[in-house]
Amino acid sequence: MATSSEKQETEPAGLTVADGADGAADIDPAADDTPVVGDERADSSDLDTLAPDERVVPTWTESMAKQASKIIGGPLGRHAVVGRHWFWTPLRALLLIAMFTLMCSWLVKAPCIQQYTDDQGHAQLDWRANRQYVAFCYSDVVPLFSSERLNQPGTFPYKTSTGQVNGQQQYMEYPVLTGLFQWANATLARGWVNVANITGFLPSGLPVAVYFDITALFLGLAWVITVWATTRTARRRPWDVVLVAASPLVVVQAFTNFDALATAATAAALLAWSRRKPVLAGILIGVGASIKFYPAFLLLPLLLLCWRAGKLRQGWQAAGAAVAAWAALNLPFALRYPHGWWEFFQLNTLRGPDSDSIYSALSYFTGWAGFDPNIAPNQPPTVLNAVTAVLFLLACAGIAWIALSAPRRPRLAQLCFLLIAAFLLINKVWSPQYSLWLVPLAVLAIPRWKLLLTWMVLDALVWFPRMAFFLEQTLLAQHLDDRGLPQGWFLGAVIIRDLAVIGLGVLVIREIYRPAADLVRLAGDDDPTGGFLDGAPDRFTLGAARQIEPAEQPEPAPV
Repeated sequence: MATSSEKQETEPAGLTVADGADGAADIDPAADDTPVVGDERADSSDLDTLAPDERVVPTWTESMAKQASKIIGGPLGRHAVVGRHWFWTPLRALLLIAMFTLMCSWLVKAPCIQQYTDDQGHAQLDWRANRQYVAFCYSDVVPLFSSERLNQPGTFPYKTSTGQVNGQQQYMEYPVLTGLFQWANATLARGWVNVANITGFLPSGLPVAVYFDITALFLGLAWVITVWATTRTARRRPWDVVLVAASPLVVVQAFTNFDALATAATAAALLAWSRRKPVLAGILIGVGASIKFYPAFLLLPLLLLCWRAGKLRQGWQAAGAAVAAWAALNLPFALRYPHGWWEFFQLNTLRGPDSDSIYSALSYFTGWAGFDPNIAPNQPPTVLNAVTAVLFLLACAGIAWIALSAPRRPRLAQLCFLLIAAFLLINKVWSPQYSLWLVPLAVLAIPRWKLLLTWMVLDALVWFPRMAFFLEQTLLAQHLDDRGLPQGWFLGAVIIRDLAVIGLGVLVIREIYRPAADLVRLAGDDDPTGGFLDGAPDRFTLGAARQIEPAEQPEPAPV
């Protein structure tokens, strides 16, 4: 970050700052020096080419950043040298912050990979006294090492069964790239332990601990890629991405499961689309959908906005590339190991409402028995599956109406956030790490620091009553005294989290229909994530949407 050469308490000319109730700043678009849509310099997709007056300075526009800057001398001065430091660019500073946050995340999980020596002199993983819940360090990575048979040489995902449940063979329960990721890391862990035992020079430990550390290394790299891609996409607002780099959700959930891989693919896909590379964007979406299925949902808002802007050719290029990439990665497994490959889809069909879904909360607080109260083992909750499918289709229809009827074409990040948030709220499963999906999308869609940080803190805090509730369930199953937390406390936290996400969604919709309140557009951009859509005139709208003439639009950003 540039150092202020003249400490100023007043705001620079051209920017009028007024802190609203949420702490976000209102920038006066009529001020003389404020870049407007269509400004030749403001359209640049490369932060390095932006002049100082084209960059959004958070210590001028965000009260939270202004207060935090006091420990380093206060807000950026009027005569500060911006964009000239030989090393400390915003991107590098954000990557450093991300690495520090990831180190904190590893330390949060570290108690769950401690080991002890049993009475026979054998090293064991120290999960005694339910350490995974008491220390709040639980991670799926650790138990999956044995439950997915990754600890056994010669096993291969989707080919090798992981055991039987209710008389049925079980297989790797994740999409193909996530399964291969686990298998590759397990292979590396076994190799590391073998070399360490032979040479005595390498640090080592239990294979499961080495496996976790290797997995955490690559997951951390994936989150660094997420930060990098989101920063490059944000254009003139790179410092907003500090909420991605230092998110409390990253501290708690980065290493809970493998979702950072999917956020990296999704963020890179949005960056590729913003740089007008539809085929590459589609390939990355297909790769992401082979890690976690949610990146495929982003094709819907992309195609809707392309329809409105008359850019369907580019939209279909991205969609076709996504389908081709997903098929290329999945067909070899689907044809060679059909039962193992289908496990992921079958499991999602058979699962009932998870403990942290809105359906479980409604059932607990109202006494409702649920949609499928008396289903047999291995029977899908047919009614619940139908309800969630219909509700999601209705949400998609609503988002389609918003995309085509808004007075100004919504930004791509706004619709992506709305769609993924709707899916999580409607879905019968909201695993804690799923919240990571929303973090980069939220920062691009609604860069209001206080609101986003409030939601992230609330969402991260849900982890603690969750672990306490799981502790209670475990103790009850062991017929021990109840020392955990009643389910009501946990589900109450879930409802608060859901209300926070709904509130963000409502605010995004408000800014779509009142674009004058959109901080991204007030700063001088049309749609930094839009690529071909950025500055394009409308070709098709619904309802009362105004058909904007090409003369009113800026020239497309240079490639």
